[in-house]
Amino acid sequence: MTPTARFASFDAEQDRTGQLTQHDTLGRRRRRRPQSTGKRVSLQDRDLIWLQKLHEHGPLPSSFLLAFAKNTHRSAKRTKERLTDLFNEDNTAHGGPYLSRPPQQFRTLDSRYKQLVYDLTPAAEKALKQAGLWNSRTAKRPGPWLHGFMVSSITASIELATRDRRDLTFIPKSRLLERAGKDLRCPVDIPDPETGRLYKKDLIPDALFALEYDTPAGKRYRSFLVEADRSTEPATSANFNRKSWRRSLAQYERYVGQDLYQNHLRLKSSILILNVVTDPKRIVQIGRIIETHAPSLAPRMLFQAWEDFGPVFTPPKPRTALLEGGWSRVNLPEVRIDRAKN
Repeated sequence: MTPTARFASFDAEQDRTGQLTQHDTLGRRRRRRPQSTGKRVSLQDRDLIWLQKLHEHGPLPSSFLLAFAKNTHRSAKRTKERLTDLFNEDNTAHGGPYLSRPPQQFRTLDSRYKQLVYDLTPAAEKALKQAGLWNSRTAKRPGPWLHGFMVSSITASIELATRDRRDLTFIPKSRLLERAGKDLRCPVDIPDPETGRLYKKDLIPDALFALEYDTPAGKRYRSFLVEADRSTEPATSANFNRKSWRRSLAQYERYVGQDLYQNHLRLKSSILILNVVTDPKRIVQIGRIIETHAPSLAPRMLFQAWEDFGPVFTPPKPRTALLEGGWSRVNLPEVRIDRAKN
């Protein structure tokens, strides 16, 4: 890579409308802020697919968006140009650009040379509502941005992997919550391990989805809760009111072990908890807590590591191994979630 490319500076230039815009010395528009040329942008069917997937999952890298619309374009280059237009151009029917580039993605090493991450704008929300595609339950995204980005990459990876399988159908959180008429948050009574006193604490899994399996014996279903772990919360804590893995496991023992989820989410299918961590050592650490404090959960607690979301994160490409790879369990054989039976 030449010094010119690596340290390209930004100069004010006139675009074709005569307005000043910021480009680097290679003629590229800035990646962080929209620079409209006045070009009119009208939403196409492919664009609505992207907006729907961002609404359903959360912020996603460009490689995910290209994969969701892979049968709608002739070349990846043209598709990336379309994403660029949806980010830059504000001459739209809904009063602004349809895509944003969350600033948090640029707080990493060599961000210019990594793929871009996109999310919805207020104009995109208006477009989805106008098309009858907005779901208020899906729209809730609590917690830090990077954590949410990891969650959206997990669920979107699994959905994308099912698209190449005739025997699998991905059922998103929005459909499950709409059917149940509930939010994902559920209050659960758990005992303080020191005093035995019961406390009501909200259990809020990071995500929910289900898989429909087309088997020779007919359709089968399994539901999944998702927990993304970036080692930001303690494994155990002397303060019971502080969230920790030990407290979360106590909640899951009641919610899953006593089938509270069936009542809450109106589900008849079995349920598994997918735990995706950024450090393989974390699996061992959490496994010890399960062995000691929640052994009954061992068959349902599944683990994989995805190191792209560690201290120096990299916007990833879709990870098909989340569907087709093995998930480890504590003192039990690995399982694959793409199989109705293991």
